[in-house]
Amino acid sequence: MPKKISQNMERLLIIEDDFRLAQMVSEYLTQSGFEVVHASSGLQGLHVLEQSKKAFELVILDLMLPDIDGLEVCRKIRASSAPINLTSVLMLTAKGDPMDRVVGLELGADDYIGKPFEPRELLARIRAILRRRNPLHTAEDQQRSQILKFGSLEIDKNSRTVSISSVPCDLTSYQFDLLLVLAERAGRVLSRDQIMESVRGRELDAFDRSIDVHIGRIRLSIERDIKNPKRILTVRGVGYVFAKQQD
Repeated sequence: MPKKISQNMERLLIIEDDFRLAQMVSEYLTQSGFEVVHASSGLQGLHVLEQSKKAFELVILDLMLPDIDGLEVCRKIRASSAPINLTSVLMLTAKGDPMDRVVGLELGADDYIGKPFEPRELLARIRAILRRRNPLHTAEDQQRSQILKFGSLEIDKNSRTVSISSVPCDLTSYQFDLLLVLAERAGRVLSRDQIMESVRGRELDAFDRSIDVHIGRIRLSIERDIKNPKRILTVRGVGYVFAKQQD
């Protein structure tokens, strides 16, 4: 069954010819509360903008595209009539190309981020652009964007709480951090080293299996059957993966 789209969701258009990157970014931003549409070329992206009945708040625009480059796409967006020309533009640029960034900003891009990038940094830049675009964003909208939902499981990043069907889960602050690292990368297998590096300000010894102990305690709180977990899965010899589809 297709996922129901809320009428209040902010719409983002990704114009990116790297399908795997676009899919990863789309899934991450969807989990973060956005409605995301993908176009694989500059001309296709412009067509989507022109034909869409509902306006997009922001375009994530790669500079290196197979037909026309991102700078030309940005130029055409700004030369279009409203509401297309009012759409915010975040450029994806190759690191070490400052001139492209300068030209892009001069053409009307709102910000840029260099590849490769951390999804969390991309999300932060998107939210910063949208706050500038709409300073009257309500606290309720901002709160909604801070909640990750996986079936009946909800992770509230603002209040640092986890609940299942509105029933609170008993997790320590550190266990919340570990769960959040996995949930924000749902579907990606993470090694113990990657998990440790992502939990800032904490040190774990990968050799004493302390991460396994913490994961076990998290499972006690969020899994229906810890002997047959459905949310946090073990990948033998590698690490853990947080399941995208749950319940």
